[in-house]
Amino acid sequence: MRRKVDPFEYLIETERLLKGDGLFLVSAGKDGKVNTMTIGWGLIGTIWRKPFFLVAVRPSRFTHHLIEESGEFTVCLPARGMEQALEFCGTRSGRDVDKFRALNLTAVKGFEVAVPYIAECPVHYECRVAYKTDLKPEALEEELRRDCYPAGDYHTLYFGLILGVYAEEDARDRLP
Repeated sequence: MRRKVDPFEYLIETERLLKGDGLFLVSAGKDGKVNTMTIGWGLIGTIWRKPFFLVAVRPSRFTHHLIEESGEFTVCLPARGMEQALEFCGTRSGRDVDKFRALNLTAVKGFEVAVPYIAECPVHYECRVAYKTDLKPEALEEELRRDCYPAGDYHTLYFGLILGVYAEEDARDRLP
């Protein structure tokens, strides 16, 4: 059973996973098509007096299209043993493969958003896009532009207002 927790209760675990194998970002289009991708870049914090999860998604990604359609996303912390699923989701496009079916993942409708979360993940964030902006190459430090964007394809930054964070009772025991 999932319970709603403080938006920052799993901050340390979330930051650790972002630096490691990553997290699952789940999106869904207006037609109900669900996709997940692996993210390794993101920030949690307070802006406009509210809790936010900032995610960076390249316009070339299928997830970008789905977030643009729905204006919502979930971020799921993987359970121990999901490293291969993270690898798969980070190297395949949802345009070409149904990742949920391929990995036997269970999509469960969110509590406060229409976008589902991954049931096998012990913690998830539910977010509504409150603001977005495209990175401007000319405003980005040259070293970052060279190292992170050698082929262009600059990210869109989505500021996701955290509407709820939900965790299983044994979440910390199940996280890597």
